[in-house]
Amino acid sequence: MKLDHKALFPKLTCLLMPVLSVSLLSVSIQSFANSSMLVPASEHLVLRDIQKDVQAERLKSDVTTLVNFGTRHTLSDTKSDTRGIGAARRWIKSEFEKIAKECGGCIEVITQSQTFSGEKRIPDPTEVMNVIAIQRGSTDPNRYIVMSGDIDSRVTDPLDFTSDSPGANDNATGVAGVIEAARVLSKYKFNGTVVYAALSGEEQGLFGGKIMAEQAIKDNWRVEAVINNDMIGNISGINGVINNTTARVFSEGIRYVETAEDAKIRRFSGGEVDSSSRNLARYIDTIADKYIPNLDIMMVYRLDRFARGGHHRPFNQVGFPAVRIMETNEDYTRQHQDLREEGGIDYGDVLAGVDFDFTAKLTSLNAVTMASLAWAPAPPANVDIKGAVQASTTLSWTKPEGKQAQI
Repeated sequence: MKLDHKALFPKLTCLLMPVLSVSLLSVSIQSFANSSMLVPASEHLVLRDIQKDVQAERLKSDVTTLVNFGTRHTLSDTKSDTRGIGAARRWIKSEFEKIAKECGGCIEVITQSQTFSGEKRIPDPTEVMNVIAIQRGSTDPNRYIVMSGDIDSRVTDPLDFTSDSPGANDNATGVAGVIEAARVLSKYKFNGTVVYAALSGEEQGLFGGKIMAEQAIKDNWRVEAVINNDMIGNISGINGVINNTTARVFSEGIRYVETAEDAKIRRFSGGEVDSSSRNLARYIDTIADKYIPNLDIMMVYRLDRFARGGHHRPFNQVGFPAVRIMETNEDYTRQHQDLREEGGIDYGDVLAGVDFDFTAKLTSLNAVTMASLAWAPAPPANVDIKGAVQASTTLSWTKPEGKQAQI
């Protein structure tokens, strides 16, 4: 059987990611000499520095600011400077611009927008706008590693855009995490390009993700990873469990864009659990084990929760590796709820439901993962595999060209 190298490439690339990022990420001997901490040879002090630099207090401040806009519903006010989705978008943009100024212009801040109407949850013409910060890579700028969070919030009725909808956990935590990762990682230079994305319209139908995925295709981005963060602040579940030591990573198995020929190769190669998204999830798990104290990743072999969705899905649908990171134990009294007290239970997604140390832990997981991937050189080219009716299998590839950025 002749193997389709193009179909096989995403799987093999992600299989090699841990090797590339661990073996090719260099740390100067001097940095070891200046440290009093013993670190295994396979680990890197700079990644530990990144993990420690993520601050819970900054995350709390940012989540509080987003909550104080009252509502961030996609259909809400865009003119006010103090309330609604427009005010939230402008504030996020201003935070990215502050970071860009502090790093000497290392980040480019842009917006992406499109007007939708006639949709189930967007009946009238409404502009959906993303706020994106792009940190260009030095040697392989067309390789992109993306971290995303959702700006918008909602209450019980998905069309209610006037009621207070704080959206503290869902998903001010995700957006705050994106901003914090930009603050931390903008201090470094990487081979690949790192993108910090605040996406809109998630609650109305994943529209912001669709806009960004389509633009990435048009701009010929070579997207290596999309890490979507949706609810990264709750540790107390409706099941009665309180746990700040685990998080879930959801990943698709069979690729959405799989062709009939791809399916044939997958059957012969045993690739049912080896999609590029699934291997990205495995790499995140590896990073957590090495660099994030007291965090265990629960790999969920499914696109998302049953009958639910997230903003990683539009990227999967165009063929990009994309996963969702989120809390393990959910409290449904705090999701998509009108603010009220009923039967002795306080409903609503308010600040009291967020554990900011946990948000910092998951934000640091994102930052360390992105740094490790972005510091790695370009993935191998001309990947080939041989070994049919032989005693052994041989994997071959061409070493990528270009110099590696120095840490």
